[in-house]
Amino acid sequence: MPTLDWLHRAQSFSTAAQVPYRLLDTVSTHGDPQQAAGNLLVQGDNLEALKALLPFYRGKVKCIFIDPPYNTQSAFEHYDDNLEHSQWLSMVLPRLQLLRDLLSEDGSIWVTIDDNEGHYLKVLMDEVFGRRNFVANVVWQKRFSPNSTAMHLSDSHDHVLVFAKAKISWNRNLLVRSEKSDSIYKNLDNDPRGTWTSSDLSARNFYSLGTYPIVTPAGRQVSGPPPGRYWSVSEQTFNDLRADNRIWWGRSGDGQPRLKRFLHDVQGGVVPQTVWLNDDVGHTQEAKKEIVVFNPTDVFTTPKPERLIQRILHIASNPGDLVLDSFLGSGTTAAVAHKMGRRWVGIEMGEHAATHCLPRLQKVIDGEQGGISQAVNWQGGGGFRFMRLGAPIFDADGCIHPEVRFATLAAFVWQQETGTAFDPARATPGTPHLGTHSVFDSCQRAPSMGQAPVSLEESTPLSAPAVQTPSPSGGRLGWGPAAGANASLQPPLFPEEKKDKDAARPSPLALQEAPLPSLPSPSPPTLHPTETVLRSRTAYYLLFNGILGDKRPASGNVLTSAVLDELLQLHACTPHPDAPLVVYGEACRLGEARLALARVTFKHIPYDVKAR
Repeated sequence: MPTLDWLHRAQSFSTAAQVPYRLLDTVSTHGDPQQAAGNLLVQGDNLEALKALLPFYRGKVKCIFIDPPYNTQSAFEHYDDNLEHSQWLSMVLPRLQLLRDLLSEDGSIWVTIDDNEGHYLKVLMDEVFGRRNFVANVVWQKRFSPNSTAMHLSDSHDHVLVFAKAKISWNRNLLVRSEKSDSIYKNLDNDPRGTWTSSDLSARNFYSLGTYPIVTPAGRQVSGPPPGRYWSVSEQTFNDLRADNRIWWGRSGDGQPRLKRFLHDVQGGVVPQTVWLNDDVGHTQEAKKEIVVFNPTDVFTTPKPERLIQRILHIASNPGDLVLDSFLGSGTTAAVAHKMGRRWVGIEMGEHAATHCLPRLQKVIDGEQGGISQAVNWQGGGGFRFMRLGAPIFDADGCIHPEVRFATLAAFVWQQETGTAFDPARATPGTPHLGTHSVFDSCQRAPSMGQAPVSLEESTPLSAPAVQTPSPSGGRLGWGPAAGANASLQPPLFPEEKKDKDAARPSPLALQEAPLPSLPSPSPPTLHPTETVLRSRTAYYLLFNGILGDKRPASGNVLTSAVLDELLQLHACTPHPDAPLVVYGEACRLGEARLALARVTFKHIPYDVKAR
């Protein structure tokens, strides 16, 4: 596969890994406090903001839309859009890498660009997302009239590059049928089944059964399809269609046969095409009129119309899905996502986030009626949090910032160990237990091998009963008053989200083929259907920030014999008490033999916490 080469290419591939993790500080909450938890407006450099979001949203974003600087050799007030070519590529690459990590396995990314960098961006995204995951290059007609001052040709379109995280897992939604799309259906022969349209009955690809002659109702002999083409159905199928009055011969009954397709037989929507006219999705002038009402004295230069974003989100997401825009601009993506019932994260740098995005989104909550509001019957409501980048999680020496609380470090530890976003629903609240992570393989397994297949739905052997989780009791690890200082524990950086069973389901793409075990028989082994089997399961615990209610040097954050006993007591009440433990703490007072007996691996804070 061809790749791009440019100055500092090698360094740009490691840029994302070198960006420090930072805290996200809540500045203000707008609208309904409960609904505000699911929507974030983040002010700050988007590279650092994406890195800060990674532990909490890795693999959870369904749709990403970004409108990066086009590098058009012109000066924009809010963006440096005159970057040297290699600098532009070095700017885009690490952001694409982080965006890829944030995408869910069934998610997609949509990027607007023009001809200045569009073709280079396509090759770069091939490398980051995989050429096999390229979906389409959508052409958007951004202008409705030619530019009379253009030196050469009037630029009338932008590109929208579409990639899936895993194309095999991505499904698009159909567009809603419109009066325009239905207008092509007529009833020229008064068929009682209703309106229809006709389509060509021949095809270009060779079909051995598609070379027969046809006689029209008017008696004309048709020797076959046009030269170089073949009938797309066999003669028997054609005769069946003819008997069912599904062949159109023209008004004279003497024309080339065409297949009748009835309106009531078509899909419940229209398959999206790759050319989007401004009559359907808006243009740049429409976009400027939409945003001028929010800030008439400082109008954003290159906004996108709400109808354009609406189409993208309609195709690529459903209500409740998470949408992200890391070049939020005037706030269009967040505004449209909010009106369409999606959760959203928007990132914008500088004061522009406060002067443009914040007031616009506040008016959306208040029920503004611009853009797509009337089309989706938007009446206002919901909420969001306005946040800024805070202090680095880790300092230059690798030490953890004193403002970091348990839930924040838990997210980083979990991502480090599992490569997935931290889900508080898997943890045991108020305890060091972060959850249990399972790794699966797919292999061809004979029934005699003695290991039961594993259900992806519950992640437990099908032959074994489900483990009931009793309520922990006694000790400082309990749910009640005995939890000690747990009542004053700092809340998570991001609130608990509703548990989704599908989130615990491993992606088929993550399952690797394992070789068949060797059999004593000299004959070739018998192949059996592929099954998903459990490869490993590990439970993770974090002793940090006084989670046990005891911050003395010899206890609390230190793994002592007494603390280990309590951890094992808690572990016995989890859904997977047979899993080995990985315990993070500030120190360990136990020997290797005692840890091995309890099947515990100890990791030291901060040295074993890697900000990867």
